[in-house]
Amino acid sequence: MPNSVDFSGRPFHFIGIGGIGMSAVAYILAKRRLPVYGSDLRSSHITQRLQQTGVRIFSRQEAENLHWFQKDGMRETSSLVRYPNNQVFPSSTANSFAAAQNGDRPHPEATSAAANGCAASKSVPQVICSSAIDPANVEYQAALDLGCPIFHRSDVLAALMQQYDASIAVAGTHGKTTTSSLAGHVLVEAGWDPTVAIGGEVPTWQGNARVGKTPYFVAEADESDGSLVKLQAKIGIITNIELDHPDCYQSLEQVVATFQTFAHGCETVVGCADCQTVRQALPSTIGYSIHPHRGAHYTVQNVRYSATGTVATVLEGDRVLGELQLQLLGEHNLSNALAVVAATRQLGLDFPTIAAAIATFAGASRRFEIRGQYGGILFVDDYAHHPNEIQATLAAARLRMQEFDDRSATDNPAQNQRRLIAVFQPHRYSRTQRFLLDFARAFSAADLAIVSDIYGAGENNLENLNGECVTQAIAQYHDGVEYQPSLADVVRRLKEILRAGDVVLFLGAGNLNQVIPEIMEFYRFWDRPPASSSYC
Repeated sequence: MPNSVDFSGRPFHFIGIGGIGMSAVAYILAKRRLPVYGSDLRSSHITQRLQQTGVRIFSRQEAENLHWFQKDGMRETSSLVRYPNNQVFPSSTANSFAAAQNGDRPHPEATSAAANGCAASKSVPQVICSSAIDPANVEYQAALDLGCPIFHRSDVLAALMQQYDASIAVAGTHGKTTTSSLAGHVLVEAGWDPTVAIGGEVPTWQGNARVGKTPYFVAEADESDGSLVKLQAKIGIITNIELDHPDCYQSLEQVVATFQTFAHGCETVVGCADCQTVRQALPSTIGYSIHPHRGAHYTVQNVRYSATGTVATVLEGDRVLGELQLQLLGEHNLSNALAVVAATRQLGLDFPTIAAAIATFAGASRRFEIRGQYGGILFVDDYAHHPNEIQATLAAARLRMQEFDDRSATDNPAQNQRRLIAVFQPHRYSRTQRFLLDFARAFSAADLAIVSDIYGAGENNLENLNGECVTQAIAQYHDGVEYQPSLADVVRRLKEILRAGDVVLFLGAGNLNQVIPEIMEFYRFWDRPPASSSYC
């Protein structure tokens, strides 16, 4: 196996290309006019976007997909148009890179060299996998048999990052998708045209990745399998550190060690001083905190949380930078925004530009994403799957309801009984078992919690756990909880009980959000409540 990823024109084949992390890397490679292929068992808007970029996708995972490269595949890849070296240049030659990308014709020598290289010695592709791919996967086994160079997704991401002079890698147990999305958004709005690869979709660039023409690169660094240690960035942001993946880590100490390795690989570390573990265990170059008494370099004062967003005055040391306005709700999102202020200030952006960009950021998909309002019911989708994330999301929902409740309060108690309903799909048996007591206590802000069965994500159910176990645990601390085993049961129950004024939160990292369109469609034709019931 070669020691490095080959960006000279050798094809890339992704097993499970539709995954949120895999597809981001595949998109960047394809936009750089490298030959990209992949397989996925399920078609989605993500795979369709890749196909529109020129990626060939196989609808089944089978050995024949790899053999295809030794037949028709190499003829196809050798005829692709490529620009010189398929590389991002350092800042000193960034203009040359931009000119190459904007040119009308490929460099003939580069095209010829790439074609000859493929034909001569590169008869098999580089195969890219994520930790979700089982070693017994037939396509993976075929790659081994053919002697394909095999890389983890993070290997390619790390190799890409090394080609950019000004990179930001965002790590943390919670908040990294929002923070990396916001960092990318700020650079885009500032006109700095970054390349971005994150674990969520963002309206700013209509997906989970974009390719820019400058040396700026923003990436989400994943700690779930320890692969973030491969990334070496100019700036590393660490939002917080907790044990969240007991399938990979046995203790918090192991998690800390992984983050320490990541931190040592970054030129500058921007760390959250509000997280005790970060504060005590990480060598942060620059600290940020939403609590002035922490003594962090970046902090806030005059904070105002409301149903429509957050306003705060930002300080850089003793200097007042100005006012920050966010559409995002809650303390955790103010903290995420402050991390972005600190990082982009390090890159040289002025605060007015940063603040103007942050004010326009509406969030990433599945991060308190408002899916719609029908029948006076607000439907919200959130990726929260850890007890602390659930508590933060429920607190944000209460903020969302607060202003409406104040405006609509009457002397009639029956009209004031608006409800926050949390629909929760536990994610992974290992996480559910490890944090069962914490999950039990996480739903106090909800008026009603509905729990479905656990989304196993490929894990074996060694402890014989199910959603009913979670429901019983929550019932020890909360009277309003019920168990609905399947997604069909969840749909049926929500069609029975929802009423105007409810806010319904769909929580989890699995496939629970697939039921949202059906439920919204049901209430679309429901008898309309009075217009005053609107949350919008």
